[in-house]
Amino acid sequence: MSTPTITTGIGVSHHLLLCATPSKALCCPNPELGAASWDTLKRLVRELGLEDPARPGGIVLRNKADCLRICADGPVLLIWPEGIAYGGVTAERVERIVREHVIGAKPIEDWIVKRFNLAS
Repeated sequence: MSTPTITTGIGVSHHLLLCATPSKALCCPNPELGAASWDTLKRLVRELGLEDPARPGGIVLRNKADCLRICADGPVLLIWPEGIAYGGVTAERVERIVREHVIGAKPIEDWIVKRFNLAS
């Protein structure tokens, strides 16, 4: 059995956590919507080269989360390090959020459902 390789020295610009297919569908009662949002997020991160270790400013990580404790307006996308949670994240919204917020550094205020203080 091979051991996974851990790459060090690569900076992380953003970590995207998408609560798209929770086991208790309190925020997102439509699993198909969540699955489509997740598929779009994975595709965009790859297509836009956001996982490239040579990317200036660092890579973008993405994870599917079971619950972000925002039990409404799902699917919910939490963006670290800003601590901004977007609600109603459809596949179309994912594309705009990635392009405008993650790449362009301009949050989309109308879709923000919560702000977290993620400072240590």
